[in-house]
Amino acid sequence: MFRPASRYGIAGATLALWALTACGTSSGGGDNPTTAPTTTQAAAKDKGPQCIGEAPADGVHVLRGGGFRLPGGGGVQYAAATADGTSRTATLRDGAGYGAGQQQWTVKPGSRLTVSGHAYTVRQVCSYRVVLEPKDAKDKAALAAAPESMEFAGGAADNALCFTTNRAVLAAASKSFPAKGQPLSLLDNGGVKQLPTGPSLTVSYVDTAAGTAGLGANCAGVPVAIYKDVSVGDTVEFSGVLFQVSGLTEQAVRLTRTSG
Repeated sequence: MFRPASRYGIAGATLALWALTACGTSSGGGDNPTTAPTTTQAAAKDKGPQCIGEAPADGVHVLRGGGFRLPGGGGVQYAAATADGTSRTATLRDGAGYGAGQQQWTVKPGSRLTVSGHAYTVRQVCSYRVVLEPKDAKDKAALAAAPESMEFAGGAADNALCFTTNRAVLAAASKSFPAKGQPLSLLDNGGVKQLPTGPSLTVSYVDTAAGTAGLGANCAGVPVAIYKDVSVGDTVEFSGVLFQVSGLTEQAVRLTRTSG
C-alpha cells in the first residue's frame, strides 16, 4: 500500500535521545536502559568540524545518542553535541541508559571524568562518537578481555561482546558488514539487521521530503547508538565500523562503508 513520505516508527524500538545541560563530575549512575526525552541536536544541523582530537587504537567508542557499559558497573552515554564550525564539545551522561537525576557534563578532548570511581580521559569528540581512554591499566585489561563465547545469548550476558575493545570481537563484527566501499541497506518499517556478535541495527524513520532518517543500534539491552536526522553525506558508526549515509528512500537507508 502506498504511504506518504513521513517519519515511521518501529514497533518496540528503543530509540531515545538525551538532554544537553551544564558541566559536572560523575561518581556513578545506573545503567538500566529506559526512554529519555527527545532533545539531542539533529545531526543535519551540525556545523562541524566532524572530529576534534585523535582516537587511540584501544579507546572506548561511545556512539552518538547511545550508551556504553563500563568496568565496575557504571556506564556513560553520549547525550548531545555542540559544534560552531571551529570547535566541538559533547555532553556525556552517567549510566549506560537514561534515568532521572543522572549526572552529566560537557567535555572536549583532554577532559577528565570519573564514572563509578573509574577515571577516563576524553581523547576524541566527533559528531558520531566520543572516544574515552581508561586511566587504570586494570580497566583497560577488563575492556580488552576476550569473551567466553563469540555467540550472543541476549541481554546482559552479551556485555563482553557489546561493550569491549577486544580486537577479535571487533574483527568479527567488521566481517559481518560489506567490504570497504560497498553498500549496506537497512530496511525501514521494522527491518532489523542482526550482527553475529549481538548488535541489532534498525531504521526508526525515513522522511524523504526532508531528506533525513533515524538510525539506531541496540546491544545487551542497551541502545548503543541513536542517530537522529541523518542525511546523505553524514557519518555513522556501528561496532567500530564507519559508514557514510549514501541514499534514502521510503523503503531503506543505504550506507556505504568508509573504514577498513
